[in-house]
Amino acid sequence: MGLFGNAHTVDVGAAQRDFARLLGHGEQVHAAFQLVRDTILFTDRRLILVDKQGITGKKVEYHSIPYRSITHFAVETAGTFDLDAELKIWISGSPVPVEKTFTKGVDIYEVQAILTQFVAR
Repeated sequence: MGLFGNAHTVDVGAAQRDFARLLGHGEQVHAAFQLVRDTILFTDRRLILVDKQGITGKKVEYHSIPYRSITHFAVETAGTFDLDAELKIWISGSPVPVEKTFTKGVDIYEVQAILTQFVAR
């Protein structure tokens, strides 16, 4: 599990099973990342942010972002002293980006390629 809220890669098959109730008919998970308690899913239709709330994490918010509503995004690679990479996603109608931090073990270029594949449709 990642420390300090930073994301790490999750097995796609496990994410497909664990979040099957969230997915539409035929919807496929292409990549998944786990934060301390939250999860980020990249499906073939949308980006899903799973936000566990409260002390127990029993209350969960599922935020679905259709790729067509993403106006632009940015990635910042890890540096020599800052070992984390960052992803910022701007959604139409919101001036503030959604920001996620990924540990050094996550290939931020892969994350960028996934977004490019789906946003450019």
